[in-house]
Amino acid sequence: MDVIYHLAPAARWQGWPQGAAYLPAEYEADGFVHCTGGVDLMLRVANTFYREVPGGFVLLAIDPARLSSELRWERPGDDLAPLFPHLYGPIDHEAIVGVSQATRAQDGTFLSQG
Repeated sequence: MDVIYHLAPAARWQGWPQGAAYLPAEYEADGFVHCTGGVDLMLRVANTFYREVPGGFVLLAIDPARLSSELRWERPGDDLAPLFPHLYGPIDHEAIVGVSQATRAQDGTFLSQG
């Protein structure tokens, strides 16, 4: 896959030191960075887990070939679930090839990337 995606709170991303590798707050608890293999799947995940979370979000487009941390494609429990890319370390700044705003409806539903 050419690009994988990670959803990040806009305030956290905008406050992150420029040029530094990005590590989500959830990494400590989860042990890896959650990503998806496509925008449509990311929107589905966002609406399942983050619809009720207020605030803006950004979608980071990541080039897996530029990552220095281990990337594994794993299935979360259910054999019918899609494979998800899990990154076992920070997202290298050089691997982020695009950043776009996630567009949301009034009720918090994620609609698209901006």
